[in-house]
Amino acid sequence: MPSFLQIENISKSYGTKVLFDHIGFNINEGDKIALVAPNGTGKTSLLRILAGKDKSDSGGKITFLKDIRISFLEQEYDFDPGLNIGQQLQSPDPDTQLRTRRILDELGLAPERLMGELSGGEVKRVAITQLLASDADFLIMDEPTNHLDLDAIEYLENALKRSRCTLFMVSHDRYFLDRVCNTVMEMDHGAIYVYKGDYENFLAKRTERINNYNAETDRVRNILRRELEWIHATPCARSGKAKYRKQAFLELRDRASEAYTVSNITMEGIAGGGYLGKQVIDCKDLSFSYGDKPIISHFTYYFQRYERVGIVGGNGVGKSTFLNLLAESDLPAIKRGESVCIGYYRQNGMQFDEGDTVLETIPDTRLLEKFLFPHEMWNNRLERLSGGEKRRLYLLTVLMQNPNLLILDEPTNDLDIVTLNILEEYLLDFKGSLIIVTHDRHFLDRLVDHLFVFCGNGVIKDFVGGYSAYRTFITDLRKEQKSSQKPASPTSQQKAKAEGPRKLSWKEKKEMEQLESDLEALGTELQELEALLNGGTDDYQQITEASARYQQVKATIDSKENRWLELSEI
Repeated sequence: MPSFLQIENISKSYGTKVLFDHIGFNINEGDKIALVAPNGTGKTSLLRILAGKDKSDSGGKITFLKDIRISFLEQEYDFDPGLNIGQQLQSPDPDTQLRTRRILDELGLAPERLMGELSGGEVKRVAITQLLASDADFLIMDEPTNHLDLDAIEYLENALKRSRCTLFMVSHDRYFLDRVCNTVMEMDHGAIYVYKGDYENFLAKRTERINNYNAETDRVRNILRRELEWIHATPCARSGKAKYRKQAFLELRDRASEAYTVSNITMEGIAGGGYLGKQVIDCKDLSFSYGDKPIISHFTYYFQRYERVGIVGGNGVGKSTFLNLLAESDLPAIKRGESVCIGYYRQNGMQFDEGDTVLETIPDTRLLEKFLFPHEMWNNRLERLSGGEKRRLYLLTVLMQNPNLLILDEPTNDLDIVTLNILEEYLLDFKGSLIIVTHDRHFLDRLVDHLFVFCGNGVIKDFVGGYSAYRTFITDLRKEQKSSQKPASPTSQQKAKAEGPRKLSWKEKKEMEQLESDLEALGTELQELEALLNGGTDDYQQITEASARYQQVKATIDSKENRWLELSEI
């Protein structure tokens, strides 16, 4: 593949914290790259520099080797709450407008809905629509699956797999990463490492790299030990002739102090969960609505000790509302056991005192170390933490309460992959009950026994198994339903072949003449609509109507052309 983009000598710091320093790498045309690194190491900063939204501190050089179109999906989508979706996504290019309308329809978004009334997941769908409709050559994406429901994630996943674009993204979704990307790029200790292949290959090769590095460190330490003996034992070491050797000794000492550690994750003595009695939460004929919209309808279920439930469903169907009711509602339909101690992780996080230190916020040093807050970070003020680091710290404020029932609402958002692995290990060892809303399919497959599937209109169905089993079940069910449908009746063309050659009837001849006349008129109208959409008006309403009519005309032409061909073959 030809080189597509060259990055040379770029750096970024915030205050005294160096994120990356004089790094460089190449991206080839057609690469689909996932950037992996812990929170707070500069992933978002690097993406913003590549997208032209920020600048390198060291100058550096970013060279695109072709004249290409770039589209950047940021974590937070900037929109005008007073506009409707169609106005927010308005484009002067008719092809972009057509793609926009098609994608909105496929994602279940009506163009007339106001941006200010959308849920977080729906806003993310709008952002995804704008990204895909741009048909750009180079897509830069920062956590594209955050806030999306599973159907939308799978839609984006399939769109990117089909696309020939070049892709550079940050994502913590391991299934998404494996199914979309062909390369993993790691940013580690200010250096860049590239691994061709999937996430499992990255883990294996990374471990091999670190083991080799540490083996070299051990070799350097042995040399250093001999040099140290020479320094102490040889009087000439203090003479001018040995200065070069003393300098080499200092360099060896610096190199010998460098070593990587791959954490052997164990939650012994940390994974909490105090005594939990027989009664956890009982829901008996629970119903809840917002105005006329039913969220939960006649739901009865008795949660058990040590049960692990995953909750899935589209954006806006009431998953977070359900968790709020379980954790805090005083409705008579909900009864909580006397021994239940709930740890509730909310999707919208919490407000910290930015002047507090990490250690003042979480005094449990075991938890801090396990969840990647090393000793040198304990006195850092919270204002210096990245968004992902604050989410991780909020998670610890929940875990340190030693709950025996954990209710987690989208706990994987904004967490890096390393932290997700640690959290999974914690939850696998957790001695209590677990209720999770998440879009992370890997998370669901590893942690839950069954799913509550929110189907809309208050309907909640129970499915035994993880997410992959559920998707397989749904796919197989749809295939069965499709195969059981009555076969379509033969077309007139097939009937004609069965009956032998024949001539057009008088009625069919008249129909063919009318089709030719219609197609000519529709072709003229299509040209007029194209001219209008290519800059013939600035009126948004007129553009919207013309775009809709353009699609109708194209569909009508296709239909009439097919019928004309059918008649012409008789």
